[in-house]
Amino acid sequence: MNMHTPPVGERLREWRQRRRLSQLAFACDADISARHLSFLETGRARPSRDMLLHLAELLDVPFRQRNELLLAAGFAPVYSEAGLDSPDAAAARRAVDLVLKGSEPYPALAVDRHWNLVAANDAAGLFLQGVDPALLEAPINVLRLSLDPRGLAPRIENLAGWRSHIFMRLERQVAQTADDGLAALLEELQAMPGGTDESDADEYGGLIAPLKLRTEGGTLTFFTATTVFGTAVDISFSELVIESFFPGDAFTAAAMRAAMDDA
Repeated sequence: MNMHTPPVGERLREWRQRRRLSQLAFACDADISARHLSFLETGRARPSRDMLLHLAELLDVPFRQRNELLLAAGFAPVYSEAGLDSPDAAAARRAVDLVLKGSEPYPALAVDRHWNLVAANDAAGLFLQGVDPALLEAPINVLRLSLDPRGLAPRIENLAGWRSHIFMRLERQVAQTADDGLAALLEELQAMPGGTDESDADEYGGLIAPLKLRTEGGTLTFFTATTVFGTAVDISFSELVIESFFPGDAFTAAAMRAAMDDA
């Protein structure tokens, strides 16, 4: 049975509503009349290629979904997807490796749009200790690794708070991208045990959600920072995210430096 493929006008309306914009407000932003926008959304008018790209830019539609809009309107895709392992991506991969290496002695990892591991620095091996080998089969999903009872979950001291932090991030991503794969991942993770605790960040003034990881040497506390390639024009690299874990206290900083010195 053929699945229904929404026409381009319906897709535009969905993205506008996802961004919580009225027709009038968005028409003003796009410098077109509300009547013309209404015609585009209902299919009474067909957008040109340039108009479609203009509207997609204003709506902050991800590159992958912009290509889908173009295809739905009968145009060729604009954004390439060379792939992270492509020879054409060698220079960009070196940049990723440089960022990861520069984060040492603290963990850092690069993930794709579905949070599958692309690359990691040596310090990230901390997160693999005691993990069920089944979770380390490619592709390694770092969020599943984090929350699965066979993964890091038993070692996360503030598991409920960390789950809440991950769920909020995923919910924002789903709203931003309309990605069915991310929505399915969120549903899978929410079904895992561990509860939630949105007040977990209160210990740090409500500003940052920590990750507290139990180790044989004591509890390590990390804060995360996210790096994206703001000038990327390829789909793969526009979706790539580098998660860096910085020490939340002096004990964690000293322990990670000592671990790297001993490696």
